[in-house]
Amino acid sequence: MQLPLFDAAGDAAPQPPWRRHDDGAHRFDYLLQRSRRRSIGIRVDERGVVVAAPNWVALRQVQQFLADKAGWVARQLALRDARRAAQHAARIDWRDGGELPYLGRRLTLRVAAAATALHGDELRLALPADATSQQLRDTAQAWMQREARALFAARCAHYAQQLGVQPRAVRLSSARTRWGSASGDGTLRLHWRLLHFTPQLIDYVIAHEVAHLREMNHGERFWAAVGELFPDWRDARARLRASVLPPW
Repeated sequence: MQLPLFDAAGDAAPQPPWRRHDDGAHRFDYLLQRSRRRSIGIRVDERGVVVAAPNWVALRQVQQFLADKAGWVARQLALRDARRAAQHAARIDWRDGGELPYLGRRLTLRVAAAATALHGDELRLALPADATSQQLRDTAQAWMQREARALFAARCAHYAQQLGVQPRAVRLSSARTRWGSASGDGTLRLHWRLLHFTPQLIDYVIAHEVAHLREMNHGERFWAAVGELFPDWRDARARLRASVLPPW
């Protein structure tokens, strides 16, 4: 169930209608949004299929557009459903005995009286026996962020030395859409949850951002710099794009 939208006066605002596309081969619902845009656009997101059309375009033109794109829409919906299933399978059970993906392996979460630390394949969390799932999550996050700071600083220094550049600072990020970024002043930001992935994928992201200290673009010279630091970057990029981040 969706929460209602409200206008400035506090009354429920009208929402765009959901419609049905059914051409015999493909059947799906879509949300039609009208605006002052110049052309018809389509995307598949967590809500479903969203069609944005100019105010002046007739409904039959929208329907024809969907008929032309129906195969693509069906593939995107299948990919979205597969991602959802993979994320559900990768979810973390925040309890004593749960598992946490870390550097390409799985750590068993253990509630312990001692300081939070890694012991072999166990992450022992300094919490009472009756700790809540939120406490386990918060404690594990604090530990992972400490580990991320140390690892990222060391790997950035390693690649920066190879390329003959010097980052101004290395900071953690929690960005929704980027694994890393490099600013014009030389500051590198890396998502702390990269620690869920293998060291090779982490190194690829770091090499990518360090290369931006030489080339602040994605041109040929930039990718040459990435290749100088991480020759297998194409395979790593493909594997990173296919990776599933566990929901927190």
